[in-house]
Amino acid sequence: MPQTDSSVVTLAEGPARAPLTTPTGLQASVTLRRRRLLVLGLTLATIAGLAACLWGVLAADGFDGLDLALLACGLATLPWTVLGFWNAAIGFVLLRAGRAGLMAAAPHAAAGEGDIPLHLTTAVVMTLRNEDPARALARLALVRESLERTGFGSAFGYHVLSDSDDPGVIRAEEAWVAAWRAGLAPDAAARIRYRRRSENTGYKAGNLQDFCAGSDADLMLPLDADSLMTGPAILRLVRIMQAHPRLGILQSLAVGAPAGSAFSRLFQFGMRHGMLPYTLGAAWWGAECGPFWGHNAVVRIAPFAAHCRLPRLRGGGSVLSHDQVEAVLMRRAGYEVRVLPLEEGSFEDNPPTLLDHLVRDARWCRGNMQYLRLPAMPGLLPMSRFQLAWAVMMFLNPPALTLALLLLPWRAATQGGPAAGAAALYLAWLLLSLAPKLAGYAAALSDREVRAAHGGGARFLAGMLAEVAASFLLLAASSVRLTAVLIGLGLGRAGLWTAQDRDARTLGWGEALAALRGVTLFGLAVCGALAVVSPALLVWSLPLTLGSLLAVPFCVVTASPAAGRAMVRSGLCATREEIAPPWEIARLGGRTVS
Repeated sequence: MPQTDSSVVTLAEGPARAPLTTPTGLQASVTLRRRRLLVLGLTLATIAGLAACLWGVLAADGFDGLDLALLACGLATLPWTVLGFWNAAIGFVLLRAGRAGLMAAAPHAAAGEGDIPLHLTTAVVMTLRNEDPARALARLALVRESLERTGFGSAFGYHVLSDSDDPGVIRAEEAWVAAWRAGLAPDAAARIRYRRRSENTGYKAGNLQDFCAGSDADLMLPLDADSLMTGPAILRLVRIMQAHPRLGILQSLAVGAPAGSAFSRLFQFGMRHGMLPYTLGAAWWGAECGPFWGHNAVVRIAPFAAHCRLPRLRGGGSVLSHDQVEAVLMRRAGYEVRVLPLEEGSFEDNPPTLLDHLVRDARWCRGNMQYLRLPAMPGLLPMSRFQLAWAVMMFLNPPALTLALLLLPWRAATQGGPAAGAAALYLAWLLLSLAPKLAGYAAALSDREVRAAHGGGARFLAGMLAEVAASFLLLAASSVRLTAVLIGLGLGRAGLWTAQDRDARTLGWGEALAALRGVTLFGLAVCGALAVVSPALLVWSLPLTLGSLLAVPFCVVTASPAAGRAMVRSGLCATREEIAPPWEIARLGGRTVS
């Protein structure tokens, strides 16, 4: 049943119930207000306490301009770190509470249970721009096949939305879709469509808006070129959307697919175990003002088309990181944006090498910093404004950390030894920064079934230790590179928004050194200076500096096919889908998807 225009609700049309409940009626507004005030209070109190401790450490032997700069750096890192800690703490408690915890954070999840018939139609869309067609469209074909296996396949159509401008890629896309359709029955083939725009107007967001303007489907499931979702997971999302007409966007928790790359395995092991408690905790108080990550989510087409067209940036240009802006515009229109904080049949590929990860981080940084150029958008809820500010604030950590490390040798040379309490404060900050991962690891280790699904407690612990060590090496390299990106943005160098490399590959020492020489020089400068003025401080700094020194070997080793094969054979950093692959993962390649 196509969505009609009468179902598009504006903010002005529904004020009667807004003070009492969220638009879906799922939660009382007063309950959410109390939760948000609690999290705000805990976060501000923790920041104030840590800031007071930092002031005490820096002012122990007098306070000057150098101390003021270090204080500013420390304060800049606290909001992201502290809120991450409280999200993780809340998420851990909810995880241990089982179903009751899930319902407290995501009461909409119950509507997805049971074998409820579908009366809404869904367009599964994959946006492409100069991607490998065979790699991407094989995933879309698997999504279709998985949905057909559920018996509800007739409620779904499939659309390849191409913005490619490479003639070879265009020919390959057209040939792949034609061959795909030719291998199906006529009625199934008719539900597969290919459309290519000659102009990349508005980038991916413009592509989706153009599609929605002409679509007669009720819902849209946007997928990226590396997305894979199972039929049952998609049905659950659609049933939740069907049960709650005021739910505008429902985001699944996409996790990394089984990988053969050593870097991917290390990265996604920590990301996965950190994302679950973090997202669950954030959903508990963020509720109907939830995140949208642009893919692996179900979107209600009519309000998306009517209310989520992106504004132009001040000074010209298009919004690149469109998802969070679309989320706040959907909420402004009177619809909820929710996340389903379950690891259930929603996958993506993580970058296969350190260099690819740094490129992706730079893309996100450039896109999020554009929010500073957004024109004022009237009618946004306070939580929505916080979402946009938070997307910018997440990139305060890298320059703050980089500058603090640069100033550290100077302070060590001009002041006495570390003040009392400095080591404890430093260790506390490190633990807070690891809190989401540690919460996820603790939840997994405390659950016998989860431990068994990851190959047992000993194997899980080995993966955890390897990932934590790798995460510090990654943090150091990433902070320096993102600082350079931010400096470039300040100087007017926007950089390119190009397609990602998604397949594992070998990296030579020369390529790695050329890409990471700035990171290595930074590490040599800071560590060399600390070695001269304070060898003890150098040892303490290694969790934050060693990654700069070792960026090149870390990059080469984690891109090595031999290292990846060794990790696969040993099961190090294996996910549950690698150990017991679902049908869709097994069809795509099982243990070595990326």
